[in-house]
Amino acid sequence: MRRILVTSALPYANGPIHLGHMLEYIQTDIWVRFQQSRGHQCTYVCADDAHGTAIMLRAQKDGISAEQQIARVQAEHEQDFAKFLIQFDNFSSTHSDENRALSANIYNKLKENGHINVRGIKQLFDPEKEMFLADRYVKGDCPKCKTADQYGDNCESCGATYNASELINPLSVMSGATPIEKESEHYFFKLPEFQAFLQDWTRSGTLQKEVANKLAEWLDNDLKEWDISRDAPYFGFEIPDAPGKYFYVWLDAPIGYMASFKQLCERRDDLEFDDYWQAGSDTEVYHFIGKDIINFHALFWPAMLHSAGYRTPSAVWAHGYVTVNGAKMSKSRGTFIKASTYLDHFQPEYLRYYYAAKLNNRIDDFDLNLEDFAQRVNSDLVGKVINIASRCAGFVKKAGGTLASTLPEQDLLDDAIAKGDVIAQYYEDREYGKAIREIIALADAANEYIHEKEPWALAKQEGKADEVLAICSLGINLFRQLVTYLAPVLPAMADNVTAFLNIDDLNWDSRQQVLLNHPINKFKALMSRVEKDKLDAMIEQEKADALKEASANQEATATVNTGLSEPICDEIEFDDFAKVDLRIAKIVDAQLVKGAGKLLQLTLDVGEGKTRNVLSGIKAAYAPQDLIGKHTVMVANLKPRKMKFGMSEGMVLAAGPGGDELWLLEPHAGAKPGMRVM
Repeated sequence: MRRILVTSALPYANGPIHLGHMLEYIQTDIWVRFQQSRGHQCTYVCADDAHGTAIMLRAQKDGISAEQQIARVQAEHEQDFAKFLIQFDNFSSTHSDENRALSANIYNKLKENGHINVRGIKQLFDPEKEMFLADRYVKGDCPKCKTADQYGDNCESCGATYNASELINPLSVMSGATPIEKESEHYFFKLPEFQAFLQDWTRSGTLQKEVANKLAEWLDNDLKEWDISRDAPYFGFEIPDAPGKYFYVWLDAPIGYMASFKQLCERRDDLEFDDYWQAGSDTEVYHFIGKDIINFHALFWPAMLHSAGYRTPSAVWAHGYVTVNGAKMSKSRGTFIKASTYLDHFQPEYLRYYYAAKLNNRIDDFDLNLEDFAQRVNSDLVGKVINIASRCAGFVKKAGGTLASTLPEQDLLDDAIAKGDVIAQYYEDREYGKAIREIIALADAANEYIHEKEPWALAKQEGKADEVLAICSLGINLFRQLVTYLAPVLPAMADNVTAFLNIDDLNWDSRQQVLLNHPINKFKALMSRVEKDKLDAMIEQEKADALKEASANQEATATVNTGLSEPICDEIEFDDFAKVDLRIAKIVDAQLVKGAGKLLQLTLDVGEGKTRNVLSGIKAAYAPQDLIGKHTVMVANLKPRKMKFGMSEGMVLAAGPGGDELWLLEPHAGAKPGMRVM
């Protein structure tokens, strides 16, 4: 029996779980359930990542304490995970006593070993609020791709990481003031001293090949010391013997894996913390993460563990980003789908199956294509797997409800049993898509056999009852094999099938047992089809939620479209406002603007057969094809402006914090191009 500890990356405690997040937890849960079905002791822990300035900002916005914020979000996260059948052995928070103690312990060991350096650095300072500004308290233009309105640690547009001082046109989120530089004493982890260790560790098979190759670009150059401290105000753990200095969130976040496991060990007699985390341990530890946090897990984390005398992970496995219908998830398009919204419309196992059917063990990006999602669920699960049981169960019940004592064409079942070894290796290697293809191929073979034998036709003939029972008993046994292989992916359906088949469980080795002369129960429908109207309703619900959120944000903060807490502009006279001519316009064409990062070219019908050409910075929020036919509001008497990419003859009105969170103002039905907005 293997002893395995598995973690997923910690969800951040400042917002809801969405379907992009769910890819990782589903991927991990499938692997854990597979290992458990093989008889191994596989333990799965996680926690909310509860520290940092983003938590403080969200709590301040909602008018509650940071502790109340993280408690509320943790309850929501745990509810979503449970409904998606994610089976954690323990789900904790990084704001725990265990994490505080472990973080201090590891830091002190790093310090004792000479791996902490203290020196003064220049840091951005808000001259109005008289406070140092942590990364998330600063916004500006990305120094790499020049995208506006980015936080001071990383760009959400291009993914670049940088120091807040590198931002172009930086502004304080707290006051809107331009920060100045001021010196502050900071604490650094001496990462360069682990360069040789990391070069060996990253090439030891602990990482996917493409990840190791990417990290080699860092490791072939000189590493820099890692700043592990932040100045107050900061929500986190204060550094021992350093008043007013706090651990940077990425120091204590991975230690949260250890802390969550320690909590579990205190509740269970069969788990010992040191067995899993002491250096030289023969247990296994695996981290499932997204590719955006590889450097933290594959450079900083193993170096810290090595210095502090703990074991390093057996492997760190990364996956790619999730897109929806081929594009970045977007609130305005309704494709930024929250886990809770999905669950309002669909069973969790639809998504678990779809993700499994397309997942591999590489870091490729993953596209959730909603049309393909419906087709795969309807075809594979309803039309192929479940169809076998629904075709055969009724004939068995008519024959008394007990399977035949012998089976025809035993080789078909033997092949399905033998295929379990191949499927098991695919699961082990996280090649879920290949495992699913093998399973569906077995389902195709079973359906082909039943179609050829036509038990429904034989049942109408005299003296064929035994033959019908034998055919359908083989079908039920084949169905049992398929559900055994799918059980890590579809645990709720597997539970229902064990009740139907009148068996104890569907663990991996149980596939060797053939059900002969065995009573079964009445078959009940296991899954319904995915209907397009429900997909449409889900998207519309997200669009409505996004508009409601944007409206609430604007009302609460009274900001202009900058993402910063800017006050409303100075008052103007009515006569000034009356000069603005607002008109209804219909978008008759929309095109990408070659070479422009943010612009779309809109052709607007403004009534009386006239059109206007407008360049609008809404590319992140709308695909061109989604705009054609919409009505919106434009400033019709704005003086034409010659821009780099052409002439713009007006302005369309939109609201929101920016980026992909922008919504065109749309009039009610019945509005016509050219109508004046009063």
